[in-house]
Amino acid sequence: MTDPSPPRLHNVIGGAAVPPSGPVRPIVDPVTGSPYAEARDSTGADVDRACAAAKAALDGWRATTPSERSRMLSSAADVLERNADDLARVEVADTGKPYLATLEDELPPIVDQLRFFAGAARLLTGSASGEYLEGVTSGIRREPVGVCGQITPWNYPLMMAVWKWAPALAGGNTVVLKPSEQTPASTVRMADLLGDVLPPGVLNVVLGGADAGRALVAHPDVAMVSLTGSTRAGREVARAAAERLARVHLELGGNAPVVVFADADPVATARAVAGAAFFNAGQDCTAASRVLVERGAHDALVEALADEAAAAVTGDPYDEATVFGPLISADHLAKVVGLLDRLPSRARVVAGGKAVARPGYFHEATVVTGLEQGDEIVQEEIFGPVVTVQTFDTEAEALSLANGVTQGLTASVWTSDAGRAARFLAGLEFGAVSVNTHAPTTAEMPHGGFRTSGYGKDLSLHGLEDYTRVKHVATAW
Repeated sequence: MTDPSPPRLHNVIGGAAVPPSGPVRPIVDPVTGSPYAEARDSTGADVDRACAAAKAALDGWRATTPSERSRMLSSAADVLERNADDLARVEVADTGKPYLATLEDELPPIVDQLRFFAGAARLLTGSASGEYLEGVTSGIRREPVGVCGQITPWNYPLMMAVWKWAPALAGGNTVVLKPSEQTPASTVRMADLLGDVLPPGVLNVVLGGADAGRALVAHPDVAMVSLTGSTRAGREVARAAAERLARVHLELGGNAPVVVFADADPVATARAVAGAAFFNAGQDCTAASRVLVERGAHDALVEALADEAAAAVTGDPYDEATVFGPLISADHLAKVVGLLDRLPSRARVVAGGKAVARPGYFHEATVVTGLEQGDEIVQEEIFGPVVTVQTFDTEAEALSLANGVTQGLTASVWTSDAGRAARFLAGLEFGAVSVNTHAPTTAEMPHGGFRTSGYGKDLSLHGLEDYTRVKHVATAW
C-alpha cells in the first residue's frame, strides 16, 4: 500500500541526513495553497549539533590549499549542473516560480556563480610585503573567519544559498545554513547532492523558523553571521550578534527607483522595466518597482507599462505562457492587497490591482500612478508585482525622489544623455546603479546595499573577502 503521507525533509549535519527534533511544520505549495511536504523545526540542540560538526570540520577544511578547495567547488558546480532539472522542479514546488524561467534563467547563473568562487578561492590578495619599519619585514595574511551561520530568504532559495556558502567555503570557512522555513526543500536537496563532493561537516543545513535562526545567530561557535532578508530581520540579527561582537553581513530590503527621462524610448523602457518589476512576481529586493518619470513622458510611459502588465500572465508554473507565479504565502498576498486597498484617493490603478480569483496566492501585474513621495506604497518595499509611478520636472527633483526612501540597494536611470547619466551614477545613494538597464547581476561584480539595505557584499572578490580576516605578520631581522 502506498504511504499517503507527505515527504518529510531533514537536516544535513556532518554529511548525513538527520531529522530535526522540534515540532512539525507544513511546507505549503503557493500554487495550490495546500501542504505538499513537511519538516520538523530544529531546536537549540539541533543547532548545537550542526555547529559542532562545522567546528570539527574547520581545521581540516581551512588547511586545504586553495587549489584543493577550488577543485571541490568546481566538482560541486558540476553536480548542480547535472541535476539542474531536478533542482528546478524542487524549487518550483517550494516557490511556484515558472519552471522554464527557473531552469533557464536561474540554474545557469547559480552554476556559474559557484564556478566563479571556485576560481576566486585561488585569487585572495593582500598588500605587498615590505620593510615599513627598519629591520622588520611586514606582510598580510588573509585567513578564514571560522564557522559561519547563514540565513537565506524564500524568494531565491537555491541561488541565495549558493551566494552564501560558496564564498564562505572558498575562503576556508565552514557553514551552518538555515533556509527559510517556507522554502527549505531545494537547499536540502542541494546539500544531499553535495554529500559526495564536500567533506563531512563543511556544509551543514538546519531547518526551522525564527527560533532556529536565533539559536544560530547566538551560538558561541559561530564567528560570523550572514543574512539575506528583511530590514526588520537584519536589525534583530545585528543586535543579537553585537552581544558577542560576532561579525555580521547583511543584504536586506530594497525599494529600487527607476528614473526615466523624456529622451528615453517609452516602449523599450517599459518593456525592460516591466521585466525587472514582474519577474518572480516582484518578490525581488532589486525589483524595478518605483518608477519616476519626467512629466512630459508620463502618459506614454504609463500606457506602455499598462500594456506590459496586461500581457504578464500569472498562473501554472509548468505552462509556458506563464510569466510569473504566485506570491509566497497567504500573509504576503494580504500585505500586497492591503497596500493597494490603502491607496490615497488621488491614486489611479491603470492595470491590474487585485488578487486573482483562483486557488493559491496569485496577484495581477499592477501599475499605479498619481502617487506622491510620502505615500505608504512608495516608502514601503512592496515585494509584489506592483509598479508605482511618480512624476518629476527637474534633475534635482528626480534625484531627491530617488534617494528619498530609507533603502539603498539598487537604482537605474534611463536616458540618452551621457552627462546626465554620469551625474546620476554619482548622486544615487544605492549600492548598485545602472544606466538603461536595471540591476544586472554577474558573479564578477559585487551585490549589496547602503543605508537600511544593509552592509557587506555578495558575489565578486569583495564577497569572498567579506568571509576572511586580515592578519598583519611581522618578522624582525
